[in-house]
Amino acid sequence: MLKRWDRFARFIGDGRICLTNNAAERALRGFALGRKSWLFAGSERGADRAAAMTTLIMTAKLNDVDPLAWLADALARINDIPQSRLPELLPWNWKHQDLQAAA
Repeated sequence: MLKRWDRFARFIGDGRICLTNNAAERALRGFALGRKSWLFAGSERGADRAAAMTTLIMTAKLNDVDPLAWLADALARINDIPQSRLPELLPWNWKHQDLQAAA
């Protein structure tokens, strides 16, 4: 511990550094709780679909987009949009598009 004291005591000089990893553990909690459920996805194909949906929902959250609003809008518009414009429905582009519409 004495060899690493300068790194350990770094939080004293910088108030942004947290002593615990609670925020990281809270972020992973949903995955940890869902792990048992994912064992019973029914099939490999079902597990692949669940993984894809989880990835999309977490991507929306990471981009500060409400996953429910984004998913509802994307599903409502996906049938009428040309394939070349599908990237507009991705969460990071959807947020940008949403902000431009509000301005």
